[in-house]
Amino acid sequence: MAGHSQFKNIMHRKGAQDAKRSKVFAKLAREITVAAKIGGADPAMNARLRLAILNARAENLPKDNVERAIKKAAGADTENYDEVRYEGYGPGGTAVIVEALTDNRNRTASVVRSVFTKAGGALGETGSVGFMFDRLGEITYPASAGSADAILEAAIEAGADDCESDEESHVITCAFESLGEVSKALEASLGAAASIKSIWKPKTTSPLDLEKAQSLMKMIDFLEDDDDVQNVYTNMEVSDEVMAKLSAA
Repeated sequence: MAGHSQFKNIMHRKGAQDAKRSKVFAKLAREITVAAKIGGADPAMNARLRLAILNARAENLPKDNVERAIKKAAGADTENYDEVRYEGYGPGGTAVIVEALTDNRNRTASVVRSVFTKAGGALGETGSVGFMFDRLGEITYPASAGSADAILEAAIEAGADDCESDEESHVITCAFESLGEVSKALEASLGAAASIKSIWKPKTTSPLDLEKAQSLMKMIDFLEDDDDVQNVYTNMEVSDEVMAKLSAA
C-alpha cells in the first residue's frame, strides 16, 4: 500500500510540472463522451458520467468542453471506443496495469507492447497481474477540508473503508461498487471532492532501486503520452532515499 502512495505522490508532483493540458483535457473529454454514449446524457441517471464530469471539473476542464463532449455522444458519427486493459511487467519485475479507451485495438496494443519492450518489460495476458491488485474507488480531498480525524469519521459514516491523510490531502478508499454512493454521501458532508475515480491498488509492492524506478517512470511517461491511454497503475515501492531523489529529478 505504501508503494502505491509513494508512487502517486511522485507522479503527482511530476505531472504538475510538465503535464500537457490539452492532452489531459482530451482524455477527460473522451471519458465523458464514452460514459454518455453508454449510459445516457443525464448525469443524475448515469453514475459513470457524473464521476467523469466531477473529475473534469477538478482538472478545470471548461464547461463548454464538458457540454460538447456530452453532445458528441449523441452524434451519428461518434467513434466507437472500446475499453481495454493491458497487463504486464515493467523494469525490476514491477506489475503494471494500463487502461485505455481506443477506436483501434491493434494500434493501441502495438504502442503499449512497444513501450513495455523498450523498457525491458513484457506485456502479458489480461489477468496476468490483475490478481495482485484490488479494484477500489478513490476519493481525494485537500488537507484544508478538515482534520485527519474529522475526515476519517466522515469517511466511515459515508461507508468508505479507509482514509489516509498527509499534509497535502486526504485520500479515501471504498469498494469499487460503492464509489457513487460513498462520493455522494461525502459531498453532502464535506463538499465537492478534488477527485473521484476508480483505481487499481496493489496488494503487495515491488521494491525498486533508483535506476529501475527511473526506468519505470520513463516507461509510464511514454504510456501516458499516448492519446488512447487513460490510466497507468503499478506496484512500485521505493525507499525514502530513492523517493527523495526521484522527486528532485
